[in-house]
Amino acid sequence: MHIAIIAHLKHAIVEPFAGGLEMHTHLLALALRTRGHEVTLFASTRSDPATGLTAICEETALLETGIAEATDIVFFREHHAYLTLMTMLRHGGFDIVHNNSLHYLPVAMADTLPMPMVTTLHTPPFCWLESGIRLCRGDTARFVTVSEAIRTLWSPIVAIDRVVGNGIDLDRFTYREQPDVDPYLVWYGRIVPEKGVHMAIAAARAVGLPLRIAGPISDPDYFTAEVAPHLDDDIRHVGHLDHGALSKLIAGARTFLCTPRWDEPYGLVVAEALACGTPVAAFARGAIPSLLSTASGVLAVPDDVASLAQAAVRAMTLDRAACRARAEAICDAEVMINEYEALYHEMITATRSAPSAIPDLVAAE
Repeated sequence: MHIAIIAHLKHAIVEPFAGGLEMHTHLLALALRTRGHEVTLFASTRSDPATGLTAICEETALLETGIAEATDIVFFREHHAYLTLMTMLRHGGFDIVHNNSLHYLPVAMADTLPMPMVTTLHTPPFCWLESGIRLCRGDTARFVTVSEAIRTLWSPIVAIDRVVGNGIDLDRFTYREQPDVDPYLVWYGRIVPEKGVHMAIAAARAVGLPLRIAGPISDPDYFTAEVAPHLDDDIRHVGHLDHGALSKLIAGARTFLCTPRWDEPYGLVVAEALACGTPVAAFARGAIPSLLSTASGVLAVPDDVASLAQAAVRAMTLDRAACRARAEAICDAEVMINEYEALYHEMITATRSAPSAIPDLVAAE
């Protein structure tokens, strides 16, 4: 198949990943190419060329300078990039388009394409994306979500074809039977208020174990106010690690503290920790409860530091082999790619067997 993948443009699709969406998009593109498909990833300029990259815009996060005009600059850069891309895709010769962005334009213009387009919804509804989806009228556009929790939120707005859970490359998150000799807890992800690392710091203090924090400082003001004042020999920010160093850090921990302040759409960080054999103590939000079994993690009351600390202590007693088994059962990237391939074939077959119909906008050109 000749597959176009549309990425979001805020961050590059390259290691070290800014977040789970970047990692997911990178994995999807590489896995499909490994299976022999011709894949073109439309993404930002610094993304990985191995994905079949065609760059359409520089990373818009680089334009967020803190001045009032920056919001307008980012809006118009992304709008222009996606408008140009959607116009070009009409004549691109692709069999299918997989929209992995969070932008309103690809979904709003899906019915102008002669080929089918599937959009994966990675986030709860927000105004711009919801507006674009409500404008989508084409029979060849379908929507999937990454979890039942997100499906529930989007179903009143648009018909959801199916749930395709995110997966990870289990071979890249090495399982360890035993953690490091010197005990520590771990937290990793983008350092932003909605990820709640300050609550992990407070819980680690309550437990009495060191905490290692890994991830990019995506919100410097938050880091300065809520994280930096608490750093010392026990609470350390070890930086934005490459994959190998991050996997080693996770695998060596006694427990991963997961502290979302919002309804997490999926929780790739949970899957990664489980794959390493590291038990999880997490706020019970969004899709996270569906990822954890009682053998692999302990849920805490959202925003309750004392509850999280208690969950961490209990999680440390769980069997690491059971954590890895949970990841293998529900988070295998090969299963995810199989499901997407089946969906692509289904959509392409349905489009080719349907009566010939060219969208009015295309016919008018």
